[in-house]
Amino acid sequence: MDPWILVYDSYDPAEEGLREALCTLGNGYFATRGAAPEAWASNVHYPGTYLAGGYNRLKTEVAGRVVENEDLVNLPNWLIFRFKPEGGDWFNLMSAEIVAYRQELDMKQGVLSRMVRYRDRQKRETTVAFRRFVHMGSMHQAAQEITITPENWSGRITVHSGLDGTIVNSGVERYRQLNSKHLETLKQGVFGEDGIYLLVETTQSGLRIAQAARTILTAGTIVEGERRVVEQPGYILTEMVLDAVQNTPLRFEKLVTLFSSRDFAISEPLLDAIELSQRSGGFDDLLRSHVTEWDHLWDRCDINISANGCTQMILRLHIFHLLQTVSRNSIDLDTGVPARGWHGEAYRGHIFWDELFIFPYLNFRIPVLTRSLLLYRYRRLPAARVAARQAGLSGALFPWQSGSTGREETQHVHLNPKSGRWLPDNSHLQRHVNAAIAYNVWHYYDTTGDKEFMATYGIEMILEIARLYASLATWSERSGRHEILGVMGPDEYHDRYPGAEKPGLNNNAYTNVMAVWVLRTALKALDLLSPGRSRDLRESIGLDSAETERWQDVIRTMRVPFHDGDIISQFEEYETLAEFDWEGYRAKYGDIQRLDRILEAEGDTPNRYRVSKQADVIMLFYLFSAEELDELFTAMGYRFEPRMIHRNVEYYAARSSHGSTLSNVVHSWVMARSDRHRAWQVFRRALESDICDIQGGTTHEGIHLGAMAGSVDMIQRCSLGLRFIKGVLQFNPCIPDSIDSISMRIKHRGTWFDVVTTRDSLMISSGEGEPKPVRIRFADEEHTLEPGKSVSFRLENR
Repeated sequence: MDPWILVYDSYDPAEEGLREALCTLGNGYFATRGAAPEAWASNVHYPGTYLAGGYNRLKTEVAGRVVENEDLVNLPNWLIFRFKPEGGDWFNLMSAEIVAYRQELDMKQGVLSRMVRYRDRQKRETTVAFRRFVHMGSMHQAAQEITITPENWSGRITVHSGLDGTIVNSGVERYRQLNSKHLETLKQGVFGEDGIYLLVETTQSGLRIAQAARTILTAGTIVEGERRVVEQPGYILTEMVLDAVQNTPLRFEKLVTLFSSRDFAISEPLLDAIELSQRSGGFDDLLRSHVTEWDHLWDRCDINISANGCTQMILRLHIFHLLQTVSRNSIDLDTGVPARGWHGEAYRGHIFWDELFIFPYLNFRIPVLTRSLLLYRYRRLPAARVAARQAGLSGALFPWQSGSTGREETQHVHLNPKSGRWLPDNSHLQRHVNAAIAYNVWHYYDTTGDKEFMATYGIEMILEIARLYASLATWSERSGRHEILGVMGPDEYHDRYPGAEKPGLNNNAYTNVMAVWVLRTALKALDLLSPGRSRDLRESIGLDSAETERWQDVIRTMRVPFHDGDIISQFEEYETLAEFDWEGYRAKYGDIQRLDRILEAEGDTPNRYRVSKQADVIMLFYLFSAEELDELFTAMGYRFEPRMIHRNVEYYAARSSHGSTLSNVVHSWVMARSDRHRAWQVFRRALESDICDIQGGTTHEGIHLGAMAGSVDMIQRCSLGLRFIKGVLQFNPCIPDSIDSISMRIKHRGTWFDVVTTRDSLMISSGEGEPKPVRIRFADEEHTLEPGKSVSFRLENR
């Protein structure tokens, strides 16, 4: 297996949706799913093109109420290319006899190719080869090449190459009951000898998107007078009739440009789309520059492991989709990182807390992207302040689901596809998303040392989130501690107590501990500021010493519930819930990852049981070392010992259905040093989340970017034991048994390092970047690594 290429060597209609998501091509500005150019949206295929941050709102009456949803909009389909031999049918794999088939996603070059040899009803055999890319360097351009070769026949052939703006959002079955027509066509027409264009506008947000396409015949002959434009409202195509000669290829290039009214440094989207299309080079010229951009990216961003080709290939697939979702083209677009990438319509393209799993990879390679993505949050700080006030709280309340404006985009109801019922959605009560934002800001600074960002933006966000948690904390005479009431933790199976009318849980351990971490970090962050900037910021946001003194009081007295000795309770009264019949339900249903849907369809609820969709308490051991947890619990007046980690991991691992792809990442991480074999098995499942679609049919709606990034970070930070503490870059390798060596490049505080570790040795080399020495530590050894030098450590018996 080539570890750079994802290969499919047969056509399987049942798998097409999954393959289209996995073979999506993008450049951080827009992305196009890996659908065949001859395909229409159906139960088999789903062409989709999405602009980063391209949202629109629509209203629908659902279950007796009007709901409004903001969606990532499916833009006009630029892929369209269809053909038919004279007297025959349009090329369609569903009706053709397939003689040979191969589809390849070349991740090294960022190119999707497909070769089909088929036999039609007239026994004519034809070979069709496709190549496609979305240009990584020239962010507004994409191209595809189609070569048609008649193998045993000659005759005329009709070709259609078009742009389709009549599409709707229908990529997620459970959303299909909702209004989905987001686009209106403003203009369509022709330019030059071979160009067509389409200008559309979203119905509510007023975003205009222009596409221009030129279809060029580079091998073959168009029959005289047989090139014409065919139009319908919102749909335009070029029709060509050609003479096809046996064994003689007909080669077409379709060159596409895409602009939006949100773009910088343009005059008008349609004018710029046409102008760039007219001055653009051909397919081969564009491909060369595109491949060069990917070469540069892989030089810095690849992680090489000595494992079987499948494991290496999947790891690169995850990196590939990370780099396609956010790139230097994303900078200043004012977009966040969507949980499902720009690869489909699941979660409506919204931004959740998945950044927590994504940013560590970017921090060590392209930190300028993290900075830009954190500014997406900062620009929505005013909206978060308003949300906090409306909830009767202080500081800033960031939404669980964020889209264009920063308002809460979580829907009020959601559909259970197993029961067909619309149910209340209380997931907006997951206040821990605010802690994730503060955590991301602080760890960006820790990795980059970007004090300017912190002084200008970052510390203000952390302070306002600290204010939020301080106002969420209320004093309880019963416990003699501060408590946080009426929230949800990362485990989304529990949104209320059994039989309770009001949603929310009390003293979710993860939320409470993270609140304390935020408050302590806010106080630490203030010390980073110069006296003048500290004074200015305090005055600007009205922060006085009385308020920070209360923070100290909340830190000292925050409640964390325990049961069975040193088991950290997921939330107050968790231990009173019933144990669940795991064996019985596995025997009955097989796959019980989405246990919440199963139980609701039975008229039951997971609120009654000690079950988890994903890691909740265990998230604490994922984010913090034993030493850091000891500091946090000691600050709250609790005892914490490292042995508690194993007990809590085992307790909650036995009660998790892993209904989220993030869960396997977290569980693998926390098991890595105590049970390597088991950790590797769980890691393999995390790796396979999307490529094998382990959730049974969700990946076709969009990849799970957090799980992809988390699996990469497992190799980057967990396997290398990579941490930065008090000015020292620390390594503590723990390589999985199935891997013999790991090599990668990382960027830390302006300097690039080459890191190579085997079972016997660890070598770090200082490369390009800021010419300054860096302190490196392994175990009890510490060295000062000078620019251009290397340091090695022996890893015997580790």
